[in-house]
Amino acid sequence: MKQFTKSFTQQESIPESGIDAAVAVMRTGRLHRYNTLPDEKSETDLLEIEFAEYMGVPFALACSSGGYALHIAMRAAGVEPGDKVLCNAFTLAPVPGAIHNSGAIPVLVDVAEDYCIDLDDLDAKAAASGAKYFMLSHMRGHLADMDRIMEICTRYGLFLIEDCAHTMGASWNGVKSGTYGDIACFSTQTYKHINSGEGGFLTTHHPDMMARAIMHSGSYMLYERHFAAPAKETFANIRFDTPNYSGRMDNLRAAILRPQLADLEKQCNRWNARYRILEQTFNQCVSINIPARPAAEHFVASSIQFSLPQFSTEQILKVVEQCGQQGVVLKWFGDADPKDYTSRYDSWRYIEDMPQLPKTEKILSKLLDMRIPLTFSEDDCQLIGEVINEVVTAVQG
Repeated sequence: MKQFTKSFTQQESIPESGIDAAVAVMRTGRLHRYNTLPDEKSETDLLEIEFAEYMGVPFALACSSGGYALHIAMRAAGVEPGDKVLCNAFTLAPVPGAIHNSGAIPVLVDVAEDYCIDLDDLDAKAAASGAKYFMLSHMRGHLADMDRIMEICTRYGLFLIEDCAHTMGASWNGVKSGTYGDIACFSTQTYKHINSGEGGFLTTHHPDMMARAIMHSGSYMLYERHFAAPAKETFANIRFDTPNYSGRMDNLRAAILRPQLADLEKQCNRWNARYRILEQTFNQCVSINIPARPAAEHFVASSIQFSLPQFSTEQILKVVEQCGQQGVVLKWFGDADPKDYTSRYDSWRYIEDMPQLPKTEKILSKLLDMRIPLTFSEDDCQLIGEVINEVVTAVQG
């Protein structure tokens, strides 16, 4: 019986240049985002400038978390209490949480067999709901057909907020994830593509929305100290009408992130090499279904998802248990009792008029998820794939 012994939650070290930069910030004692000398750009300022350049957008705001970025994206977009917001039924809890935080009502859209949002259901619910906002979660790094999504958004006049927590560095037909929508939000939480423990970004090409986001983030009246930001004239009236929710990123986390951002493309390639090994191994097992990725999708696979279409609930639980005993940690999105990050939509009981989504329930009932930390070598991924194949075959009998 094959055994895997490495941790699924151990990340690579912060780069030495990031550690050095963080130590330098600590030696100054000036961790706060606005604690700068005259004419000095802080680490947070520099990170925002560099992220805006990387994304090819005019404005970027570094935030205390990806969830916070989602929250102020809703506020900056003008979402009001009682507004309806379309969003994935298959996503992580901070997404509907951000909608609820704004006082709006999530309108849940089915998942498709490729784990992306169901575009036919999106079309139908955009028409039926009258929603004017759409928070699209690129869940677990899977990009839906962005050309069709933009056609739907244009037809129904939907304001698109992209949740790119799992797609930093990804693109569709050569267009970066996060540059399709009106606002995009990213995460730098430990298990994302760059790691500051907690953190995130908000980007947009709308000057007025970035001005509101900056005011929400806790700029007080120091908005002129932002550099990846609109002209100060944009703030003229906004500054009096926008509440302060204090959540811009501090200099310490920004210092940690800057060298990681510079290295992102190389890291993306490393993740994808590991994903392809797992994908090829799973394709050797007839019981495992792993959707083919479209040619238009350039993904960043820091995790992998696969389904066991013919397996019962009891068999899936046995697969999870046996793989765990052999050192391979799998998460199951079909469990009615939420565990870890795998909550199912019907566990978000604060949502008004909770819909029944039998298609989503059916797909999630067979869906397994696994992290791919870069502390795993390519040989490790081969071994993990073999362990899973063997367990699946043994459980099926």
